[in-house]
Amino acid sequence: MVTTTAVYAAFMGMGPTELIVILVILLVLFGGSKLPGLAKGLGQSIKEFKKSTKDDPEPEKPIEPAKKEAEPAAKAPGAH
Repeated sequence: MVTTTAVYAAFMGMGPTELIVILVILLVLFGGSKLPGLAKGLGQSIKEFKKSTKDDPEPEKPIEPAKKEAEPAAKAPGAH
């Protein structure tokens, strides 16, 4: 039986040391605050790719219109 550690260690022929070095480089380049956003975007793109490769297309959910922010109060006719 293959453990998840063995699967991660064999990811594209890289060992755990190489993966740690890559993660450190990403942390230095993008900073800790942007990494979760990058991971989320990557996950969403993988999800969309898998969805598009399925044989049976799923009906798309209707997109809800964005909520408008409260508009500023109208200015008085003579005020600038």
